[in-house]
Amino acid sequence: MAGGRGGVLELAVLGSLHETPLHGYELRKRLNALLGMFRAFSYGSLYPCLRQLLNDGLIIEDGDAPAAAASGEAPTVLSGRRSKIVYRLTAEGKERLQELLTQAGPSAWEDESFGVHFAFFRHTEAEVRLRILEGRRSRLEERLDGVRTALARTRERLDSYTLELQRHGLESVEREVRWLNELIATERRASPPEAERHPAPEESFRAPAPGTGTTGRHAVPEEN
Repeated sequence: MAGGRGGVLELAVLGSLHETPLHGYELRKRLNALLGMFRAFSYGSLYPCLRQLLNDGLIIEDGDAPAAAASGEAPTVLSGRRSKIVYRLTAEGKERLQELLTQAGPSAWEDESFGVHFAFFRHTEAEVRLRILEGRRSRLEERLDGVRTALARTRERLDSYTLELQRHGLESVEREVRWLNELIATERRASPPEAERHPAPEESFRAPAPGTGTTGRHAVPEEN
């Protein structure tokens, strides 16, 4: 599936189904809680995404009617009861999810994708988590510099309400940077030092041959 917004939704769907199989309504509620916090989520984009994931073999769907058809029996339709299609992750879907969770480039730092990556940090390797957090912080620090510069240039021309709005946005970004600093410090404390993660190969030690000194040269008897 293509990157961008489609990639964010793909990660959100696969990550949610990794937790537990879900039918459509449950999946919509979970995605609304997850994506709605960070950007507008359109239900109209969900079902095309599900169809693509089904076509790619990343998920499968189960339900009362499909299960009966697979067994060769005629499906029984209960009055007032609709068959619920449950979406499940396949082995290929789990591999694709792990692939998405290893991506730590600029696309993982953006506003609409960072929150989704962060939501699945418990399934992400520590090194990747740290790269994403540091990348997000760097992006926000660049944004802070731009906002401060623009505010300094236009302060005299702004009315009081616009000025307060600018200050509110500035303070929001500053709070997130402080939050990221705390998370990064926690990740670094929890991660072993670089030397422990990648220990240097042990040097082979060979004892000096008999009659040699510590330098390996033969000892020369002193003359009287």
